[in-house]
Amino acid sequence: MTITVEPQQFSFVHFDAGLIERITRSMVEAIGIDRPVHVQIDESTPLGRVEIEIGPTIVIRAQSGALEDSKRPRQQSEVATSATIGRALLRVRDRLEGGFGEAPADDDLSLRQVAAWDTYLAARLQRLGLPVNRQRSVYNFRNRHGFTDVADAAFERIWQADGLTWGELESISEAGVAS
Repeated sequence: MTITVEPQQFSFVHFDAGLIERITRSMVEAIGIDRPVHVQIDESTPLGRVEIEIGPTIVIRAQSGALEDSKRPRQQSEVATSATIGRALLRVRDRLEGGFGEAPADDDLSLRQVAAWDTYLAARLQRLGLPVNRQRSVYNFRNRHGFTDVADAAFERIWQADGLTWGELESISEAGVAS
């Protein structure tokens, strides 16, 4: 499997292209992606946006903040790099073969939809052995669905699930909004 990283040498941040490549390769194998992957890092901004382009080659475009150590600016975090690449590749797999074909484009997702999908991604990353801050996922979900027992029950259903389709995720997410 071909994995490429751009740039190979970083000027503004202290990142290691080889580490990004190794993490990406490991995540590709763990998640079961069968296409080449190209990772582009925009080191000119400390923001953390990640965009995905699905084609014959999967392109992951990440701003450097998405891979950065939150306690050491401009330094790469192996945990953040793994989580960022893992979330992106799981989202790709969901769209390609996981019943998420009818999901809106990433830019068209509502904040509630993003929170539900992020919960589903984080739980699966944890099951792959990555360190995940579950409480951060709970808080993000509650911010979009409400601080209620109904929202907490929906969160748990999503957190424990595997093999959801977009329709199932949407249904659980909507049920988690107190009326």
